[in-house]
Amino acid sequence: MVRIGYTLSTEEHGPRELIAQAKQAEQAGFAALWISDHFHPWLDVQGHSPFVWSVIGAIGEVTSLPIATSITCPIMRIHPAIIAQAAATSGALARGGFALGVGTGEALNEHIFGDPWPPAAKRRAMLEEAVALMRELWDGGLVTRDGEFFTVENARLYTLPDRPPPVYVSAFGPKSAETAGRIGDGLVTMGPDPEVIKIFRESGGAGKPIQGGFKASVGDDAEEAAAYARERWPNDALPGEVGQLLPLPRHYQQLTDELITPERLRKMMPCGPDPEEHLAALRPYIEAGVDDVFVNQVGKRQDQFFEFYAEKILPQVARMG
Repeated sequence: MVRIGYTLSTEEHGPRELIAQAKQAEQAGFAALWISDHFHPWLDVQGHSPFVWSVIGAIGEVTSLPIATSITCPIMRIHPAIIAQAAATSGALARGGFALGVGTGEALNEHIFGDPWPPAAKRRAMLEEAVALMRELWDGGLVTRDGEFFTVENARLYTLPDRPPPVYVSAFGPKSAETAGRIGDGLVTMGPDPEVIKIFRESGGAGKPIQGGFKASVGDDAEEAAAYARERWPNDALPGEVGQLLPLPRHYQQLTDELITPERLRKMMPCGPDPEEHLAALRPYIEAGVDDVFVNQVGKRQDQFFEFYAEKILPQVARMG
């Protein structure tokens, strides 16, 4: 049976708001939590970007839901040995368990120290080495490694969870899906792309869990909710690889101002008060065999969202079996 989780958006909310939303999600009947890991928001209007590892620690104390990052990039901004320590501590602390979602990142977050932004193939190779290094550290021994991309000397993690954090690998295309199948304990996909899922399963991911997610804009009127989503989260409708390449929030704003309309955004996310529209957004994930589907309400209407999903959506999903 599919589980429905909630996505905590660090780009739009401060740490105390995120903690409150985590508690609301549990009370509303959501089964798990995703939390984004960003240095910058996508757009200045979103307005936030707290350090995710501090927030995870606080959430782990106030809920019993499992927590996963979606997505941490362990290849540039933070060395994978430090991510390994952060994930191990989170796994030891989180009452419901912790999983590390990883991917090759975006220039928006990873360019901040002035390093060149590598091409996708190099970033995939860096990710593969980073995951191997983190798993070696989670074994608890003394690690010295002089890799192609990362070096550690006499490194050991002393605080470890009962079991190593599972690593879920994000994939948007065939090459990253193949990498996810080979090195991941599970797959993260923002859309239920049958081809990505097929390649993941054929590349070593058969029987491994699949997680996916989408945005929603609950409101009293569908057109107004779409306009609100266009103001707060137009970047969700940007095409292709552009989301991985732009370095500053203002660049996303310039592009979305030109390209994205409320009508286009309505095709990307459910907007308004009609339960069927939100259930229709969930069904492709369920039909594709996604195990955990995470939903995020854009903007500040969190109370309305949790009430709506608790009353109108989650009971319907439970009846789907």
